[in-house]
Amino acid sequence: MSEALRLCLIGATGLIGGKVMEECIGREDVRLQAIGRRETSFPRGLRIEYFVAEPAKWGEVLEALRPKAVICALGTTWKKAGEDEAAFRAVDYDLVIETAQAAKEHGVERFVCVSSVGANIASKQFYLKVKGEMERDLTRIRFNRLDILRPGLLVGKRENDRRTAERIGIAAAPVANLFLHGAYRQYRAIKAETVAQAALALSRRAARGRFVHDNDAIHRAARTLPQLVTD
Repeated sequence: MSEALRLCLIGATGLIGGKVMEECIGREDVRLQAIGRRETSFPRGLRIEYFVAEPAKWGEVLEALRPKAVICALGTTWKKAGEDEAAFRAVDYDLVIETAQAAKEHGVERFVCVSSVGANIASKQFYLKVKGEMERDLTRIRFNRLDILRPGLLVGKRENDRRTAERIGIAAAPVANLFLHGAYRQYRAIKAETVAQAALALSRRAARGRFVHDNDAIHRAARTLPQLVTD
């Protein structure tokens, strides 16, 4: 049996992070680690090394852990950021880039980051502009392998953070998806667990390069995740 992948999850308390942890239950091919700013609950049966530290200390934790791959699922919402641009940027840009730089400095070879459909530095929408800037500057860090996931509307249960417009969008998603074809397929709603499966599968890939995955590519990557063998 090959050695288990040393994988560090950043953003375990969010929707995607939670799904990544669920996907790791029972897996012998992954040695899961995680870093967060606060304590959190874990899925039953999960084996994980979880470290609580202020972001300024995350580099020191990464130096101690020496993971081979990182999944970054960091992100806040406009509401959680107090509708303040600086507060939003501090998480979705600054913290992501600072974490990536620390990861690169301490030997991380593969970096998987969850971004958003429509991310573009030229976007007039602040959220998408910040995501585009984050993607641009992640590329400049030059990991051996960088995977950027651009999912559409995420479908999944969030703890105490479901916005009204988002609830309506999710309810309408099954019908709306039927009308999104061609270039618009990337805007289809997608299950958070599918994104998590894709992130986990991509973290295992050794081929070098920079890869950007829209919804269809995320679905394809998710299907490549080896299934658990059960008795």
